[in-house]
Amino acid sequence: MSQIHQGKGYSSLPLTISGSNATHNGPDDGGKDSRGGFLGFLIPSLIHQQEELIVTTASVALATNQSKMGITREGRHKRRETGGRRAKFQKKRKFEMGRPPSMTKIGEPRIHQVRGRGGNLKFRALRLDSGNFSWGTEVCTRKVRVLDVTYNSTNNELVRTKTLVKGAIVLIDAHPFKTWYEGHYGVKIGVKKSASEDGSKQPSVDLTTVSKQVAAKFKKRQADRTLDSALDHQFASGRLYAKITSRPGQTGRCDGYVLEGKELAFYQRMMHKK
Repeated sequence: MSQIHQGKGYSSLPLTISGSNATHNGPDDGGKDSRGGFLGFLIPSLIHQQEELIVTTASVALATNQSKMGITREGRHKRRETGGRRAKFQKKRKFEMGRPPSMTKIGEPRIHQVRGRGGNLKFRALRLDSGNFSWGTEVCTRKVRVLDVTYNSTNNELVRTKTLVKGAIVLIDAHPFKTWYEGHYGVKIGVKKSASEDGSKQPSVDLTTVSKQVAAKFKKRQADRTLDSALDHQFASGRLYAKITSRPGQTGRCDGYVLEGKELAFYQRMMHKK
């Protein structure tokens, strides 16, 4: 119910609008329906605005209710293994609550804090561009840039959207590991060779510019040094395959290890199939 006062030329008594019916309550027209003239244009416009307001309010209420409908991790809504339906003996509980996935992307770091049960904090990474990756056989860990997502055994859509999740195979920058290797062993790796050259040996750095003690140390380290040829090819391209072992959506970090040996060969076969 709303009331508006009529303009010039009409009585000063209010006009009552209820739904789609509008009547003029003045003594001038004897209680008849007055829809002509200026009111004939004004009344439908006001009714239309009122209907739009009702629809907008209903939409906002529906969206609010949908946002309140939480994600749950309980299994009572599932059928039994035999196919029978379970009885609904209780509703959802707060401690069974779930949250939307973070779907972490590659980009400038953006991490949100989420308060969990007991006041504990989760670090929801929305975007990350680097992480700590370990080279297992050389016991070397470096902070490197994450360049691309190349394989995910669970869903190809996570590869297409370049989503960082635990277990994803990514490409990382190889230069920090290459710099460490050359400084530790005194050997240049990742050198592109022609087909006629022997690819089993890597050229050594110039030992004439260092002291005898340093040269002896390099030669001792080079004596029992081994480097997988597949890794050497990757160093030549400046990129390494690595696997994420942390949970970016829970810890806000993208850490993992460099793939090598049989595991590297397995994932290369899987990527070649796709």
